[in-house]
Amino acid sequence: MALPRPDPEKGRRIVGAVIYSLLMFGGFVALIFFFLVMPLMSDDPGGEYLSMGIGALCALPMLFLYIWIPRLIDRYDPEPWWALALVLAWGAIAACGVACTINTGVEVGAAAIGGKDFAEVAGACISAPIVEEGMKGLAVLGVFYFLRREFDGVVDGVIYATFAALGFAATENIIYYANAVKADPQGGALAMTFLVRGVLAPWGHPLYTSMTGIGFGIARETNRTWLKWMAPIGGYCCAMFLHCVWNTASTISGFLFVLMLPLWILFVLAFIGILIWLVVRKGRIIRAHLQDEVLLGTITREEFNLVTSPFGGLRATFGWGGSAGRRFVRAATRLGLSKWHAGRAMRGNKKTVSADWILPLRQELGELRMAVARSMGRAVPMPQAWQAVPQGQRPMQQQQQQPQQQYPGYGQGSGGGYPPQGWGGPR
Repeated sequence: MALPRPDPEKGRRIVGAVIYSLLMFGGFVALIFFFLVMPLMSDDPGGEYLSMGIGALCALPMLFLYIWIPRLIDRYDPEPWWALALVLAWGAIAACGVACTINTGVEVGAAAIGGKDFAEVAGACISAPIVEEGMKGLAVLGVFYFLRREFDGVVDGVIYATFAALGFAATENIIYYANAVKADPQGGALAMTFLVRGVLAPWGHPLYTSMTGIGFGIARETNRTWLKWMAPIGGYCCAMFLHCVWNTASTISGFLFVLMLPLWILFVLAFIGILIWLVVRKGRIIRAHLQDEVLLGTITREEFNLVTSPFGGLRATFGWGGSAGRRFVRAATRLGLSKWHAGRAMRGNKKTVSADWILPLRQELGELRMAVARSMGRAVPMPQAWQAVPQGQRPMQQQQQQPQQQYPGYGQGSGGGYPPQGWGGPR
């Protein structure tokens, strides 16, 4: 039986769950007020509810379409669905509810001071970038601090930021679409709003918040203390700047907005290209830190090729044990990333729980291989530790051992420590 993975951060996660629940409740109450209570105070509650229903029908299907795009890009170590669901819900409920409350308060105060036009500028160009990016960024901060085991670097920061922003944008789009329906019952305003927000520029919020995600990703990867603090702050400032530029162009001049739109689309495409490069880099990191596991007898060469394939999880689903194969791929990638984190921590003379995960993960791979064999109904190849053969001596043919004969010594070739003997650190 594999050793349990160390869990020194359990208390931290409990605190995070309490904070998450409280803020989610606050956001939920705010959305209930804006979506259900305020329409009752209008002259036409039925019309208000109908317009919001149409807005939801336009916004939610696009959300379910768009959430698959970052999921497909993050091929090598996809984030768990439960964690993505948490940040998606945070963006849709907590972030949007709190931001709506604060932005509305700012607009009411600005209107009392400088009138309607000043309130529109204050709300869209000042309050929205600061508050909305702050609330969405809290989702990334929460995973970074409270769910650290699920946060490995820049790619993870971007993925979590994207899901939080997509959730936020979906709820916000319901409001925009509903307002368009009320402004033009014939549907022309709704069609134009859907074209801009749902088709031409749906990645605005994900792009802004990804800057914050990049900042936290850099903080996760670096050993420099000052950069751990400055990178998230710098990312948040970039997110606010991009958000402010877009909102200002939309608010002050419609012509300026039309001029910026194609440039914005090119910027988004360039960012997606950079994200793909970061994902490929992550795959290379996993590959580099699993190569010696083949020599140690932790995984076979075929398993190594499966795990480091961009479609390893898909291949395991349909050709190597189904769910057991997917868990094997997940544990193997976690092993590679844990060794990467441990190597960086050692170079910086720091401590990380990732180093304590290495031996349990090696043993877990052995158990998962047996689960794969049971699922497939046949034996699977067993890994063999590399052994040097003296010059001039022919290697002896080794008979393949049965799983129950090999696992008692599983992972002992490395001495149970980190780094394993003969391993020179990250390549």
